[in-house]
Amino acid sequence: MLTNKKIVLGVSGGIAAYKAAALTSKLVQAGASVKVIMTANAQKFVAPTTFQALSRQPVYTDTFKEQDSSQIQHIDVADWADMFLIAPATANTIGKLANGIADDMLSTTLLATEAPVYIAPAMNVHMYSHPAVLSNLKQLDQWGFRFIEPGEGYLACGYVGKGRLEDPETIVTLLENQMEQSKLLKGKKVLITAGPTQEKIDPVRYFTNPSTGKMGFALARQATNLGAEVTLISGPVSLDTPSGVARIDVKSAEDMYRAVTSCFAENDIVIKSAAVADYRPKQTFGQKMKKSPDAYSVEMERTRDILQELGDTKTTQYLVGFAAETNDLEYYGEQKLRNKNLDAIVMNNVSEEATGFAHDTNASIYLTKEGKRLVLPLMSKDDLARKVLIEVADEVTGESL
Repeated sequence: MLTNKKIVLGVSGGIAAYKAAALTSKLVQAGASVKVIMTANAQKFVAPTTFQALSRQPVYTDTFKEQDSSQIQHIDVADWADMFLIAPATANTIGKLANGIADDMLSTTLLATEAPVYIAPAMNVHMYSHPAVLSNLKQLDQWGFRFIEPGEGYLACGYVGKGRLEDPETIVTLLENQMEQSKLLKGKKVLITAGPTQEKIDPVRYFTNPSTGKMGFALARQATNLGAEVTLISGPVSLDTPSGVARIDVKSAEDMYRAVTSCFAENDIVIKSAAVADYRPKQTFGQKMKKSPDAYSVEMERTRDILQELGDTKTTQYLVGFAAETNDLEYYGEQKLRNKNLDAIVMNNVSEEATGFAHDTNASIYLTKEGKRLVLPLMSKDDLARKVLIEVADEVTGESL
């Protein structure tokens, strides 16, 4: 899967830089063309000539040392890449990337590239768990960067724990798997809904729910990574749009209904993960209602059932719903799957610890109309999204991993 792929390998300054030499060799053996960028500190561990000999390509160490006067070096390398890999990625390099700092050849090229970026962290176990590093990793994850998790074991600093750069053979295998998966939904149009809706009472008050949109945004991000053309329809959230995703913002359930139904026919896969209000105030007020000493009640009316309409009108679309429940999860989920004519449903119990609204993790049961049942234990929402989408791709395209 890496044959003829153009890979830029960024090597930052940690003891694990010696593994990057072996990684370069393995990538070349797998058929890739590799260009190496080294930070100044990386050169204190391994000489650039080592990477030049292994890659049979020039090694880049200085933004201002132009190897070809007809080109701007960091832009040329950024555009050349099919894939960008940082291994080892130190806390310093991760911090630069997360905060938009471009003060050397590696960080400058990273900001200029549009290729997918894979980050393989390597550092002391306490550094890896520091709040600043975790915050930077979280930011990069939200922007769509991909991670090769460090392994656990004996570290150069003498500690034993998480922070060791993954073995070169494992990294190559992971990249090959990623390349294979990146074609699973190629040519498919995917529509995803995310977040809550807001149902106004007056200009300053509304009914809503705790949804943050994290699950839907993870689905959009991972669908793009799998090669799909993605449209994301989102209620009010404070999340950045995933790279390569077309986003439509809405507020109310009626807004969501109109946006979804206008896009439905042109999509191959529709995943409705938004938490849309079932009811809205029957009457809304143009001015702020003043409080009074008396009790106040709001008469509510049903909103339109978007998922039901999609199930009733679908033709060739593969339709996936979500069921957020607090009890009898599979009973209610199976009813929803059947009654709304869904092809599959993702069921999760939002009353369980670290699952559901606002969390970065989730646990679900994935069920298809043919009866395929997959238990997905607690994991990051991005990991869960990827697993769900791989299952959907298997159903839609017949291609499985």
